[in-house]
Amino acid sequence: MKIIFIYITNPTEKEAGKIARRLLQKRLIACANIFPIKSVYRWKGKIAQDKEFALIAKTLAKNYGKIKKEVEKIHPYEIPCIVKIAAAANPEYAAWLKKETQKSA
Repeated sequence: MKIIFIYITNPTEKEAGKIARRLLQKRLIACANIFPIKSVYRWKGKIAQDKEFALIAKTLAKNYGKIKKEVEKIHPYEIPCIVKIAAAANPEYAAWLKKETQKSA
């Protein structure tokens, strides 16, 4: 079983929460962390700096494609950041994560 984190930046805490709740309701993730960040990036030829909220979703690797599609449907950014990060976990947490992302759980 391969565990991943999915890193998604959002313009507001409300938007990050909306995405996290949707993914939880669809049982695509087991948990999400949301925290404020400051982003500096190049956009349309200029350097920009904004306050954003990072969402880290914890799930199984097999769910990445479905999560990416769900996020793209509702995310307000023209090009949302949806980054898959390989992770490892203690056996008890991994078992909980697997249980929470099963449709019949």
